[in-house]
Amino acid sequence: MRLKATVPIVFAFLAALVAALPSKAREPVNLVVLGDSLVAGYELGPAEDYPAQLEAALTEAGYQVAVANAGVSGDTTSGGLARVNWSVPDGTDGVILELGANDALRGVAPQKAKENLAAIIESLQGRDIPVMLMGMMAPPNMGADYADAFNPIYEALAEQYGVPLYPFFLDGVAANADLQLSDGMHPNAKGVEVMVEKTLSAVEAFVDTIGGQAN
Repeated sequence: MRLKATVPIVFAFLAALVAALPSKAREPVNLVVLGDSLVAGYELGPAEDYPAQLEAALTEAGYQVAVANAGVSGDTTSGGLARVNWSVPDGTDGVILELGANDALRGVAPQKAKENLAAIIESLQGRDIPVMLMGMMAPPNMGADYADAFNPIYEALAEQYGVPLYPFFLDGVAANADLQLSDGMHPNAKGVEVMVEKTLSAVEAFVDTIGGQAN
């Protein structure tokens, strides 16, 4: 009789133990970083690109994540729109969208860049994939009028579509020669490290909203 009475207690204990297991027992959150050379790892070594360093930082913070690199050097918002469906596979839990730098460098009309980014966001949201937007700023040589038209498009899109925004992806790296390659535009490995450090809390908040709480 004592054995029969003990069995339910043992099973209850095991059930409670399973329920209390840390996030290691959960499926990882699958993120895709959709962008250009700033995330593709232009002239960087293995594991030095933004997605790789971001995954390492999130893992160190206790998150179960896999961060895929969908960066294509030279890509514009038009290029991103053309490939969004195959660059972001089914099963993706969230997308970090970083595009627009090449549009600004090429003088693409800000309204066109905005329309392309909007279409990308709509495509992903139509697939129930949450989006985080990385903002960009026009280079100074494009002039004040262009910057005044280009720079606000990210905040406007974030408000329109209800997506989180990190205002300037190159914050702390732009115009800092120690954190850039010799071309003065792309981050070096240390620059990417700074970008990860600066964006990490915002990305963590994004991951939290899609069910990727840290341990």
